[in-house]
Amino acid sequence: MTLSGFVPKLSATTRPVSEDRGIVEAVKAGDEAAFGQLYRKFAPLVHGVLLSRMPPEDVPDLVQEVFLAAFKGIGSLREPDAVGGWLIRMARNHAAGFYRSRRVAEELPDDVAGQHTPHAEATEAMLAIRSLPAAYSETLMLRLVEGMTGDEIAQLTGLSPGSVRVNLHRGMDMLRKKLEIR
Repeated sequence: MTLSGFVPKLSATTRPVSEDRGIVEAVKAGDEAAFGQLYRKFAPLVHGVLLSRMPPEDVPDLVQEVFLAAFKGIGSLREPDAVGGWLIRMARNHAAGFYRSRRVAEELPDDVAGQHTPHAEATEAMLAIRSLPAAYSETLMLRLVEGMTGDEIAQLTGLSPGSVRVNLHRGMDMLRKKLEIR
């Protein structure tokens, strides 16, 4: 007698459907309410990724562009459980396209270094985060600006919780050095 007789076989019909897979399949079927669910769940993720790459005043428009592209291209998503990573890639591509099409140069005012207002400090911190490598800046934006927990970041991005912790830890160390915080 072998153990194989005791192990249930999973078929495509018995495989548990993840929440993301169910939402994506409903969107593919034309369910607009499901698209609203997709938007509500992943908009903070897309916002944080874009915020780590571009001027804050342009982010809301690009979030809308990313989700419009996602709505139009949802049929091309081969693995519905990877919708978070798919949206991240779209956000990164839209941010790159933003810079290719606009050739925007963001300059700091000469007097920003001498100011100690909350707005000036926030601007300095935002620029410092955006100057970090992408893996760290995106993770820090999702944590510090979007208010996501490490587990939420891992779940939405597809990264392992350990990778998120490492990115947050290393990113914070790099940020402290850039901002000269001990």
